[in-house]
Formats: sequence, structure tokens, C-alpha cells
Amino acid sequence: MNEPVLQTTGLARSFTQGGQTIDVLRGVNLSIAPGEIVALLGPSGSGKSTLLQAVGLLEGGFSGSIRIAGEEVAKLDAHGRTITRRDRLGFVYQFHHLLPDFNAIENVVLPQLVHGAETVPAQERATALLTALGLGHRLTHRPSQLSGGEQQRVAVARALANRPALVLADEPTGNLDEHTSQVVLAEFLRLVRGEGSAALVATHNERLALKMDRVVRLHEGMLECA
Repeated sequence: MNEPVLQTTGLARSFTQGGQTIDVLRGVNLSIAPGEIVALLGPSGSGKSTLLQAVGLLEGGFSGSIRIAGEEVAKLDAHGRTITRRDRLGFVYQFHHLLPDFNAIENVVLPQLVHGAETVPAQERATALLTALGLGHRLTHRPSQLSGGEQQRVAVARALANRPALVLADEPTGNLDEHTSQVVLAEFLRLVRGEGSAALVATHNERLALKMDRVVRLHEGMLECA
């Protein structure tokens, strides 16, 4: 049996606010298999983003175990976390966070160069991903020249540029209208599956969640099957 791409055990996070302790995550146990796409459901404030920040090694203060591709990463130092994010993870956010002074292809090339790729292969990879997302005619357009859906497609290509084992997506279509959301999510799922990556996708949209392989739900800081 293949080792999980992601496995969390007893993952917990608490905040102190107004003299009170708020338990956002209470012993979250989650396992995602290679190539599996899992929807993370829950209302706003349920802890979805907090869970993704923990798994993405973007914030400290958590307790419990996080294993990515078999490696315990919860206690890595800052350098180790950076290397893990660079080599094994891809990120897509509600707001695309593209670099405004770079065009579409440059936004997808740059993370590859940081990863150590040569320029020509990185450009070829970026072109292939953007073309697969229907942006072959928009390669040299900057974010300000692209629609919201197009910008998010570039963000998807950027997330997959370094062939991550796991893609983390936080409300990736939350800033788009319903029709565009469905189109972008369909392209996201098709491309992630084609690349063989696994994904954890936080959303509040039940209908979109059902298009994924499995649905889990955060309820009062604990994870349960939907």
C-alpha cells in the first residue's frame, strides 16, 4: 500500500482571546493518499484556513504530528520548512497573489527557477501548464490584463509548476462568480489529476466539494467524514 502523501495525528491549535482559550483545532487526524483530492468543508471560522496553514508549514503554535511523504515535518526549523514547501507543496489561495510586474508565463517560471530549474525547461513547463488551462494566448499578459478567472488559472499553474506531491487550496474559487468557479475548479481538478498530485481543497461550497474524491468536514475543531 502506498504511503500517505499527508498524515496528521492529533493536530491541535488554540488561541487566547479576551482572557479565554479558543480551541480552533482539536486533535485533527487526516490521511490523504497519493493522487487523492479531498474537499475540506466547513463554514467561515471553522478552522479550515488554520488547518491548511498548519499542513503548509506557514504558521507555528501547533501540537501534534504532520507527516508529508513519510517525513515528520511538524518540528522542522525555518530552513527545513522552506525546503519542504518548495519541494513538496503547492499553494492556491482565494486571491491569486500573482506578482503584478510579471506576466503569466513569468509568474509560473519564477518558482521553478527558485527550485533550481534551468530557464528553457522552466519556460517550456510553464507554457505547457498555461496552455492546458486555456491560456496559451495569454502568456505575455500581466495580471492586471487578465480576468479574475484567468488570474486564478495562472495561480493554479504556478502551484503545479514544481510537480508538488500535495497541493493546498484555500477557497480557490471563493472570489469568482458561480459559473467561473465551476469552470476554474473543473480545470483545476483535471490538471491536478493529470499531474498525479494529491490535493486538500478548503471550500464552503457543498456542490463543488462533491466533485472531489472525498469530503471531510471540520466541526467544532474536529474532523469528521461528511
